[in-house]
Amino acid sequence: MPPLKATRRRPAPPLPAGPVYVTRQVQFNSAHRLHNPAKSAAWNRRHYGLCANPLWHGHNYVLEVTLRGYPDPDTGFVMDLGELKLLLHRVIVDVCDHRNLNEQVAFLRGVNPTTENLVLAFWRQIEPLLGRGRLFRVRLYETPRNYAEYLGPEPT
Repeated sequence: MPPLKATRRRPAPPLPAGPVYVTRQVQFNSAHRLHNPAKSAAWNRRHYGLCANPLWHGHNYVLEVTLRGYPDPDTGFVMDLGELKLLLHRVIVDVCDHRNLNEQVAFLRGVNPTTENLVLAFWRQIEPLLGRGRLFRVRLYETPRNYAEYLGPEPT
């Protein structure tokens, strides 16, 4: 067998410019009741159906959090997804998992825990704690077919 020739390594072509979007997914299970206390029981039943059950009901939630940013020149990360996982567990999962969202989660007191309201509240909890990257989207699946997402406040 002939000896291998030494080859010159060409530098890789430059990477394209522009932001990168990274997403971390976490799961938690919680109970809640959809209820507007300013309205009658009939109004609540009409608008929320079985979700207005005074004895609660539960969901296996899937939360996706997407960051937008530029990879760090040293690590190549927008944000270390392991760090993002720890942050999401500390501020959302550990606080909400196997809890009653109406009664046991302090940052949801007075919030009707619809999926729409939850993505707004979760954004508020997560956004100020990010070191690298900018919060781009919070998406919450209530069921495999139903989700809400929030892309941040409208520019002023």
